[in-house]
Amino acid sequence: MLNLTELSNQGANVVITVSVEDLRMFLNEVADRLSVAEQQGKEHTEVYLTVAEVTERLGVDRSSLWRWDRNGYLKKVRVGGKVRYKLSDVQKLMEG
Repeated sequence: MLNLTELSNQGANVVITVSVEDLRMFLNEVADRLSVAEQQGKEHTEVYLTVAEVTERLGVDRSSLWRWDRNGYLKKVRVGGKVRYKLSDVQKLMEG
């Protein structure tokens, strides 16, 4: 006998009768999965690099960073009034 989670994972297109207890268990499982996914998202915090760190990593001049920001190629972020760049954005550029 399949449980609700297995049915939903299989993408089954069926009409079923569900007891309140089965529905409660299914919803609790979904809530638990969402909680785990949310916690994992919080653990992945963004790292910000200074202008000097970015110019060194990419081997470009500060003026290139200014031009790239203006053109939307590599956007700067203001953190506490200071210019920073997301490490994830810099890595995407480095990967091509």
